[in-house]
Amino acid sequence: MRLENKVAVVTGAGSGMGRAIAIAFAKEGAKVVLGELIEEGGRETERTIKEAGGQAVFVKTDVSKVADIDKLVSTAVKEFGKLDIMVNNAGIFDNFTSCLDASEELYDRVMNVNLKGVFLGCKRALQEMVKQHSGKIINTASIAGLNGMAGGTVYTASKHGVVGITRQVACEVASLGINVNAICPGAIVTGMTRDLLGSPEQQEAIVAPIPMKRVGQPEEIADAAVFLASDESSYITGTTLVVDGGWRAK
Repeated sequence: MRLENKVAVVTGAGSGMGRAIAIAFAKEGAKVVLGELIEEGGRETERTIKEAGGQAVFVKTDVSKVADIDKLVSTAVKEFGKLDIMVNNAGIFDNFTSCLDASEELYDRVMNVNLKGVFLGCKRALQEMVKQHSGKIINTASIAGLNGMAGGTVYTASKHGVVGITRQVACEVASLGINVNAICPGAIVTGMTRDLLGSPEQQEAIVAPIPMKRVGQPEEIADAAVFLASDESSYITGTTLVVDGGWRAK
């Protein structure tokens, strides 16, 4: 197994890509600590992993709060003795809201989860990883973090920030044996995007610019995360792994 004896924290683990990543990590032998604000979803992921024979612990987590992130990482260290992998995945969408229509409240809410949450997760994880001179940090960005037109103003700004944090932190800790990378998903079927894909017309419009002519599945993001968490990516840091069916290749 590619992650045997590794300890991982995954935020946003109660659904979608976060759940898929957590389950994939457990299948590869990792002990997984699940950060999730919605308790029902977090508990369901925990049950799924345990019923399959894996090890998982759920911690109710608001990623925008320092105390919650500290508790999440501290639980990993207390329960399993260390932290090898940190996946800052929790995120929310802005429903393609334009700059003219975006409110200050929307800005604060999206930025607090999507960008501040990643910053706090990186910072707390590094406190453990620097001690052991090893670790993998994986941040979930988006193709909206690489160009416009893939989200609204606030969401796109937040994901550009995630890419920026990833690159900067990677440079800061590369000499310490810590890899920091981002995954940039394209159109993936999750609870957050299901409404956008609700009608055949909406789905056709979203699929049209994708060379593969389909949307992706959470498990395909999980496969990318397993690769970045494994020893197979030992010489990869500060990069963005785009998983979008060829969308940005056009």
